[in-house]
Amino acid sequence: MPPDSDPGALPFVWEPSALPVVPARHLAVVTCMDSRIDVFAMLGLSAGEAHIVRNAGAIVTDDVVRSLVLSQRKLSTRAIMVIGHTDCGVEHLDVDAFGAELSEVAGRPADFPLLAFEDVEESVRSGVERLRRCPYLVDATHVSGHVLDVAHGVVRTVAAG
Repeated sequence: MPPDSDPGALPFVWEPSALPVVPARHLAVVTCMDSRIDVFAMLGLSAGEAHIVRNAGAIVTDDVVRSLVLSQRKLSTRAIMVIGHTDCGVEHLDVDAFGAELSEVAGRPADFPLLAFEDVEESVRSGVERLRRCPYLVDATHVSGHVLDVAHGVVRTVAAG
């Protein structure tokens, strides 16, 4: 560690780069926060080529929409991939029981939506349709849906609903 560095800093290895802020492939990817998913390796991407938006379940929430609108309107992305995956932790999650658990530990209900799904393909399809109907995205946006099979490392396209 260099003598002038912060002794409390996390031990990340980061090579400063001169990459532009606009993603080279004009691509934004919405996917799950699952630690098994290496988005860059899965899609053959390098740093600087795409925006990656991750949350539990790859669910297209209001915050995901906000990030994508900024990605498009201010940083020139034109394609969006929504990628869910098999064996997801929020698939079949009992949100009522989880909500009760959170209320018990915090002494009040969660102040954010507790979202889950029963079918990953339907969840991806729903997210794609929400984005296709979003009036804030660029009209020519290409939105596609996919599911990663984590057991086999295969990404398949989900047909539109």
